[in-house]
Amino acid sequence: MNSSEEIAVSGMSAGRSAMRMGPAELVQAAAMARRFYLEGKSKIQIAEEFGVSRFKVARVLETALERDLVRIEIRVPAELDAERSDALRARYGLRHAVVVESPAEAEESPDPENLGEVAADLLGELVNEGDVLGLAWGRSTIHMAAALDRLPPCTVVQLTGVYDAGTAERGSVEAVRRAAQVSGGDAHPIYAPMLLPDAATAAALRSQTGIARAFEYFDKVTVACVSIGSWEPGISTVHDMLSDEERNHYASLGVAAEMSAHLFDAEGRRVGRDLGERCITVEADRLRRIPEVVAIAGGQRKAAAIDAVLRSGLVTSLVTDTSAADYLLTAGPTPRPALNRADPDGP
Repeated sequence: MNSSEEIAVSGMSAGRSAMRMGPAELVQAAAMARRFYLEGKSKIQIAEEFGVSRFKVARVLETALERDLVRIEIRVPAELDAERSDALRARYGLRHAVVVESPAEAEESPDPENLGEVAADLLGELVNEGDVLGLAWGRSTIHMAAALDRLPPCTVVQLTGVYDAGTAERGSVEAVRRAAQVSGGDAHPIYAPMLLPDAATAAALRSQTGIARAFEYFDKVTVACVSIGSWEPGISTVHDMLSDEERNHYASLGVAAEMSAHLFDAEGRRVGRDLGERCITVEADRLRRIPEVVAIAGGQRKAAAIDAVLRSGLVTSLVTDTSAADYLLTAGPTPRPALNRADPDGP
């Protein structure tokens, strides 16, 4: 994922303008450029070697660039779009934004699987030894966990219940186990559904020993990985778990996006907060206190939802695809920087 730089230094293939330099100047400039760009020597070291001032070395290097004697190319792997990534990071004030090329045949598909692979590499960079990694339910986080091949020793905790308790072996419980296995750290899964029939049942489950132990780690999480859903069938697990009447109720409140069972309108304001009382999930206020919250979400059908969640200030970093990025880079007024994480709804 790291960009690589290739510096081509050639006295023989210099552009026409460079030929205004005499042959001795060309040879010297090429040698200085080679020392500086390829061998990593400082301007002072080069000045001492050639018996000139460091100011002359600086002028020669500048001239070498201007006259095409030195060519600098910045290259990243083909599947990463560095320009969109940087533009997206700047627009939303994110700490990290990584944009992956959308497969042509899957531009409208939500969360292409390659997002999980790139997110796995990103977590390998962000997580440090001794951190507590939190994983929320989501297909993208499950793909990410499956792609993990390196993590420093860390504790891994589940941040939400599961979509269906019967799928724990294939869902977020397994993702937590997988991440802990790769890191060699402890795992704290949650064996409970995300959504319960009522607040009383949810409260009773939260008090159970295993679930309560996982909740105790929520305030210690240093890096969290979450998914984002649009408020439509098949794109939000919470939407799919509710009755038609409940869906219509929350739709009437203007819900545009869902993340970890928290609902947001198009401006990033939280709506339908009563739903959280029925859910086994990390509270929004706790998410806001986590230093690094990485969202993995992409596809045209999720683009507006991603914009809404980014405007909430809960997310600090994003892994997405070009299909969603093109929408995000032109969506509405410029949002407040995400790293200013005050609650948009106030206290």
